[in-house]
Amino acid sequence: MLQSQAKSAAAPEPKPAESPRDAVRKILAGRGAEVMETARRYYPAEIERLESSIAALVAQGRLKGPISGEELYAFLRRLGLVFSMDVKIRIKEHGELKSIEEKLRKSST
Repeated sequence: MLQSQAKSAAAPEPKPAESPRDAVRKILAGRGAEVMETARRYYPAEIERLESSIAALVAQGRLKGPISGEELYAFLRRLGLVFSMDVKIRIKEHGELKSIEEKLRKSST
């Protein structure tokens, strides 16, 4: 009887549940985290509710696998959350990434 009490007292406490934001961040791939943070700046309350819903789906096992930034952006647009992302176009030339501005500057001289 004393041994069983000692075992129950020594049992590790369960981990606190992770936040919905952390649960969602684990399944985002590529620029997914960047898309989520940009959307959060425009729609903080909506993104918080969306993260809770996505985290619940992940916990239930109904949503698996990585979600890319492109997929997340398209999904948010379908929900009516319209926002703009910072887009940079760079060109790889001789193993070096250059902006369009740099490329045009060099080609004009």
